[in-house]
This record gives sequence, C-alpha cells and structure tokens, in this order.
Amino acid sequence: MRWRENLWTLFRRPEEAGLKWDAVTDPGGRPENEDAFGGGQRPDGRFVAALADGLGGHGGGRIASDAAVRALCAWDGRADSAALQALFSQAQAAVRAQQTASCRMKTTAVALLLEGSHAAWAHVGDSRLYHFADGKLAHQTLDHSASRIAVMLGQIRESEIRGHADRSRLLRALGQEDEPRLDAHEEDLGPGTHDFLLCSDGFWEYVLEKEMARALRRADSPHEALEHMLERLRGRAPKDNDNYTAVLVRVRIGKGAAEKA
Repeated sequence: MRWRENLWTLFRRPEEAGLKWDAVTDPGGRPENEDAFGGGQRPDGRFVAALADGLGGHGGGRIASDAAVRALCAWDGRADSAALQALFSQAQAAVRAQQTASCRMKTTAVALLLEGSHAAWAHVGDSRLYHFADGKLAHQTLDHSASRIAVMLGQIRESEIRGHADRSRLLRALGQEDEPRLDAHEEDLGPGTHDFLLCSDGFWEYVLEKEMARALRRADSPHEALEHMLERLRGRAPKDNDNYTAVLVRVRIGKGAAEKA
C-alpha cells in the first residue's frame, strides 16, 4: 500500500493481470491537502481502493481522511455489503478516536472491493464512485448532501448540483456520533472492460460525466484517461479551488470469468 507521497504528481501503478489502476491527488488552491487515497491488490488477486475527503480545521481533515483510508484498505475478507459495513464501522471508529474537544474532525469516504468478477462498493458523503462498462456510465453513487435532496424534491435538476449553493452541505460523514449510514452496492461484472472512478468533489465538480466517458473510451490506460480528465479540470477550476483526488481502476473480465461468477 502507498498512501500520501508526492501530492502534485500522477501516481503510476504497476500493471496487474487484467487490472490496472492509477491515482492523482492535488491540494488545488488550498495550503493543505485534506484528501487521502489508498489501494492495492492482494496476492490472491482481490483488490481494494479507498478515497476520503477530510473536514475540519487545524489539520483535522487530513488526519480524518488518512485514518479512514487506512482502515478501509485493511480489508481482508469477501467483496460484499457485509464486509463494507464492517469496514466503514472500523473507519468510523478510527476517525472518532482522533477527535478532540477542539476538533471534531470528519470525512467523506468511498471504497471499492473487487474479488474475481464480483465488485462491491459503498460511500458516505459526497465523494463519488462511477462505474463505466465498456465506456458507458452504468452506475453512479448519489451524494449525501443538501443539493441531492433538492434534486429528489424536484427543486433543482441533476445538472444543477455542481453549482448549487448547498452542494457542500453534507448530511452524512464518518466522525458523526451515530453509526455510519452508508449506501452499498454489489454486482457480478459481465464480460468486457469495467472502469471504476473514485473521486472527491473537487474533481467531479469540474469534469462532467460525458467527459469522463469520452476520456475512458479514448485512453489505453487509467493513467492516460486521468490525464484527459485533468485537462478539463485545470481549464475550469479557479485558483482557489478545493483539493482534488481521483482513483481510476480498470479491470477486464473475460467471458469465462464472468460465467464462473
């Protein structure tokens, strides 16, 4: 596992059989990067990736996101909703253990588990996971935010979330007093190419879903796809933009592997 190293560079990852991944993180226009990510492939082929966007002053956000990602990447079980619930509970405990009277730090979190041709993922907050199948958007997590509620109530359109005044007002986060209320999903992956993009709001705010899909179709690797997306982000983000982080996982499922699932 590799955690927070050179914050301004694109991370290159060694290729695994049938699986490739890369990640980028940057403080943006802020003095400190409070995002964190981690991931890796087990000797038996199982894979985990996690990303978190910390909340809290005086460095608390960075501590919270690091604690959550380390807990989530400690996964060593099955790729299913029960495992995700246990991992997020452990991440919750890790964040709460870091809190002080003067800093009630919190963090968003999103995690992906892969076991053969089976995938499971979950999130809390507004860090997202996008699943693209053969270059087409197949699934997108829904933010736990006031702006998402506004969409559900018909007050704004989906396309208006990015510029909504309450977009950063979160309804769920790790570090709250109650047990984490995560949204989890799992499915068997069919034959083909599957791309999983985990990203903080500082990333998806400036890269549209259709642009993500176009970048994935054009690219031969996660590294190249992230470069295409970063071109969009850097052309739009203001100088004082938020930290941004993205993890892109590409897995190719053969027909035989899909039939065994």
